[in-house]
Amino acid sequence: MSNTVEKTLFEITPEIEHFAHLCETNNAIDKELYTKYEVKRGLRDLNGKGVLAGLTNISDVCATKVVNGETVPCAGNLYYRGYNIKDLVGGFLKEKHFGFEEIAYLLLFGELPDQKELEMFHNTLVERRTLPPTFVRDVIMKAPSADMMNSISRSILSLYTYDDKADDTSIPNVLRQCLNLISQFPMLMVYSYHAYNYRMRDDLFIYAPSSELSTAENILMMLRANRKYTKLEAKILDMALVLHMDHGGGNNSTFTTHVVTSSGTDTYSTIAAAMASLKGPKHGGANVKVTQMFEDMKEKVSDWTDEEEVRRYLNDLLDKKAFDKKGLIYGMGHAIYSISDPRADIFKKFVKQLAREKGREEEYALYEMVEHMAPEVIGEKRRIYKGVNANVDFYSGLVYSMLDLPPSLYTPIFAAARIVGWSAHRLEELKNVDKIIRPAYKPLSPYKEYVRLEDR
Repeated sequence: MSNTVEKTLFEITPEIEHFAHLCETNNAIDKELYTKYEVKRGLRDLNGKGVLAGLTNISDVCATKVVNGETVPCAGNLYYRGYNIKDLVGGFLKEKHFGFEEIAYLLLFGELPDQKELEMFHNTLVERRTLPPTFVRDVIMKAPSADMMNSISRSILSLYTYDDKADDTSIPNVLRQCLNLISQFPMLMVYSYHAYNYRMRDDLFIYAPSSELSTAENILMMLRANRKYTKLEAKILDMALVLHMDHGGGNNSTFTTHVVTSSGTDTYSTIAAAMASLKGPKHGGANVKVTQMFEDMKEKVSDWTDEEEVRRYLNDLLDKKAFDKKGLIYGMGHAIYSISDPRADIFKKFVKQLAREKGREEEYALYEMVEHMAPEVIGEKRRIYKGVNANVDFYSGLVYSMLDLPPSLYTPIFAAARIVGWSAHRLEELKNVDKIIRPAYKPLSPYKEYVRLEDR
């Protein structure tokens, strides 16, 4: 590529700066107008309650209860098909089996499987853990990206060309496509990671998934050169997949799934759109931001046990003086939960155990200190309309770090779980709704008469 072309494509030229200024100037909307016209910014009110945009049987996020006729905040609960996530996790942990396949069955088909049904479903997934011939060479290995979410999305879109019924939106065909993608996703994720590292001069090893292993075990096995992992590592990764599998119909990527599905497009385009949403740092990318923030904190705070020093750093974060200068403490707060995130509560019980196995108790203690201190610091600095608590991303990044997962796979791990929820919601949208989703936006620009170019 010539220097001139490279400059044109990848540099912000003075012309682009000029056009960008026009974009900023002419796209600005006075924030007071959102209040004047009663527009719910982010489709939520000040208390975090979402605008009702649809109906779903798949999952429910509950953070309030009615006391004496008044709605008040309560400890958060997450329900999959009416089952409390705490009970589901407690169930498969007590029975000492992996939960991903069982809970995926529940979300997709609406009921818990018996042993025979679970074995049939497991076998169905196993036989789909394959990619088209030469796909790894022709798609994944070609122009690998440092961003795994983009690489995986490209692979998903490429799978469209291998499907003779790619545009068939009947329920049986879409279910077939979704089961394929759920099964293939760990391979797309791990192989994309290895392909990029190979391009960066690392050794290349591509392991086929094992029919004897669970989804979590296969991810760890395929990722590591020696194929080894501990039982605790596999159990905690499996739990992470279950906890991230769905989170109500209104979360950004799932709502994207509903919106794009309503247009009548194909499954591959729909899942790629959901991937684009999840990639954002305000959604699935938040776990990476948490770990990056803590890495910066560990460098800037000389004594991790000194509460005053940690407090000063948190104040610097909010004052846009530390880390990325965005004024955020990543991993704290949630659009719905105001007292506690049940996923974080479940995670935390096992994080300490994993920290002990990995010899990282001191780091865990720092996370715990920040979890307790951050809501108070935020409350002192800002007007908040509801409680602030640690969300699932606060601890998931630490967990993935202790599992020796590379940061570039943190959000893809989230996607490997959430693709089950996206699939369930796509099937639900296709079954029940035949209208394209099109909310209203109030126009603010006044009508104008066209002025001829020579008169401007």
